[in-house]
Amino acid sequence: MKRLEGKVAVVTGGNSGIGLATAKRLHDEGARVAISGRSQKTLDEAVKFLGNDVLAVQADVSKLADTDRLFDAVRQRFGKIDILFVNAGVAKFAPLDSVTEEHFDEQFDINTKGAYFTIRKALPILNDGASIILNTSVVSHEGIVNGTVYAATKAALRSLARSVAAELVGRNIRVNAVAPGPIKTPIFERTGLSKEALAEFSKTVLANEALWNTRRGRRDRRIPGFLGCLLHHRCGN
Repeated sequence: MKRLEGKVAVVTGGNSGIGLATAKRLHDEGARVAISGRSQKTLDEAVKFLGNDVLAVQADVSKLADTDRLFDAVRQRFGKIDILFVNAGVAKFAPLDSVTEEHFDEQFDINTKGAYFTIRKALPILNDGASIILNTSVVSHEGIVNGTVYAATKAALRSLARSVAAELVGRNIRVNAVAPGPIKTPIFERTGLSKEALAEFSKTVLANEALWNTRRGRRDRRIPGFLGCLLHHRCGN
């Protein structure tokens, strides 16, 4: 029997990047998987990649009605949830002196409000003993030039994970936050930077990966490195 046989996993933002890779790992381990994303096109592509037994729901986590629709679909198909990977997010970059209210609100609405209400709306169908994993970022504790808003949204998730863990301990629900370093995924193409600025940004950020890993004593921040916690039954709060 596979490790996650009989388990139900939900991955928000599971239509690309880290979310898609995580959904594949969960599916390969035997879990029944549901994914969400804003793009129907990439959701359809993800289902072809993962398998037709995967539930894909078009949903924008910044809209509570969409989140309700996601968990209604999960409830109807699977009943309960054992693993919730709170992954959906955006990354937009701009110098501090040019950040607009729209820039600020978009990222907090998706990355922070979206994560908060994903957990809130999932509670009625989370099994006791379930696992919640929030995808933060190394920038939540290292900081990044031109990423003041993005880094703040991710730092908020670190705090949220601790408080949710304290509140749900009575149900034996494990709550963890993972903080991957730079990983080149499709999110890099949606930063709002010009091609030239994106190329320079990617060069700088990816060059810092070795430094960040050395500071934290970690050799590898790629997906297999942090999925161990997500999949481990004994992973603690």
